[in-house]
Amino acid sequence: MRILFVGDVVGRPGRRALHLWLEENRERVDLCIVNGENAAGGFGLTEKIVNKLLSYGVSVITGGNHTFDKKEIYQFIDKYPVLRPANYPPGTPGRGFITLEVNGVKVLVVNLMGRVFMECLDNPFRIFESIVDSEEADVVVIDFHGEASSEKQAFGFYVDGRATAVLGTHTHVQTADLRLLPGGTLYITDAGMTGAVNTVIGMEPKEGIDRFVKQLPVRFKVPEKAELIQFCGVLFEVGDDMKVRSFERIYDVYERREDGSYIRREGSL
Repeated sequence: MRILFVGDVVGRPGRRALHLWLEENRERVDLCIVNGENAAGGFGLTEKIVNKLLSYGVSVITGGNHTFDKKEIYQFIDKYPVLRPANYPPGTPGRGFITLEVNGVKVLVVNLMGRVFMECLDNPFRIFESIVDSEEADVVVIDFHGEASSEKQAFGFYVDGRATAVLGTHTHVQTADLRLLPGGTLYITDAGMTGAVNTVIGMEPKEGIDRFVKQLPVRFKVPEKAELIQFCGVLFEVGDDMKVRSFERIYDVYERREDGSYIRREGSL
């Protein structure tokens, strides 16, 4: 079974890059998990965009600190395979994990959020324990949405041998540490961002610069017509023994043509 995990999809450029990559590589993927908390203009999700992502072939949409930025999500989060971090307090709308059957294999997808430099939620380490104790699954895939690389790494080693994969999100910059931990868990600190290339974490650079130079609140904007868009993710294969037997880190760039369409760019930036 081949599982694709896609890093934070940011706005229209991110949705375009996701669609392009899946159209080109659909036969390589049995299960597609996408972090979509920034898919609607960089902040949150709408029902229309959820349906669009599902139509591309996405099976599960995970979230993070921007999950509830669009208040309409309260009305539809329970209707779709959309997750919010499981360590939100009891009573928060939505769910933090889901179990799917893929090719006869039970796959548990868990969404957790770190607490270092983030909102003060329940302890993700202990929430993981309560979930794995209550759910039966052959494969466990975790989206750990966090700011601090130390917290993500600590969590990876904490669940090593019990989770199939721990895939970090939130910082929007793909890290080069994709590897199998000693116990067999696939780990990466951040799967990267799927969105416009020449931006500050997916947003127009000007506003990002102004925020740091002038120390004033600004309204971040996703570029509508990005010349270059990127697809970031991790594709891995699970064998009959339910262990990861191959994996690859993906960073593909698409270039905008004069007619507005995009074509995959060969070589590096």
